[in-house]
Amino acid sequence: MEMFIIPLGTCNCPYEVVAPGVHDGELIKLPVPSYLIKLDDGKNLLIDTGMSRLHITDPGATWRGTEMVDILVPEMGEEDNLEIRLAELDVRPTDIDYVINTHLHFDHAGNNDLFEKATFFVQREHYDFAVDNPTFPNQYWNLPKLKYELLDGEMELFPGIEAIVTPGHAPAHQSVMVRLPDTGNVVVCGDAIYTQDNLDHDAWGGQADPVAAKESGAKLQLIAQQESAKLLFGHDPMQAQQLHRSPQSYR
Repeated sequence: MEMFIIPLGTCNCPYEVVAPGVHDGELIKLPVPSYLIKLDDGKNLLIDTGMSRLHITDPGATWRGTEMVDILVPEMGEEDNLEIRLAELDVRPTDIDYVINTHLHFDHAGNNDLFEKATFFVQREHYDFAVDNPTFPNQYWNLPKLKYELLDGEMELFPGIEAIVTPGHAPAHQSVMVRLPDTGNVVVCGDAIYTQDNLDHDAWGGQADPVAAKESGAKLQLIAQQESAKLLFGHDPMQAQQLHRSPQSYR
């Protein structure tokens, strides 16, 4: 098994959106990743699909006409198109067999429409919450051409790939354990933990349900301790600089 961390631009926002009380009044550039995993059976799996490629030329594509347009500001270059990033790895959208969405926000499901041949895995409770919810723009993921397999709780999806339910950011948000043969265990947190600041400063007030988010953060820390796993935070600029990005990989 091999994992590639694919950079897909940044989403610029006030720091208090991410970790209230830490650097209020400052702006933060949140890296937006997708993860390509080449499974042992030759199949290709993505975890999250990033922000829509529409934002390359139109940063306001998602939130124009809403108060969010000045709060969440995508910044993407042509190279941050997921289709182009995959092509650098000799992978086409039609080569993607599976997609796990940690959740269905615009920066995690924005390119779902590219993968008509894939099976998508989302928690059932989360999917039902997101349908027709304006904070989960449906135009990117709620499409008749896409096939969703709805999950009811935690499970092993493939050998070495496990769904972990981590609510707080959104109902039935899920994180993903990836058991790599050489690197060891890593957990793709999604937005269960945005950055290290959430842990260091006990700063959960930016989450939809701060109490549940704190519990999920503690749960992931315990898993990391018990499983000797590295936590990959959802949008941590400092951590992103320290990680190998595609075309480099982790095995």
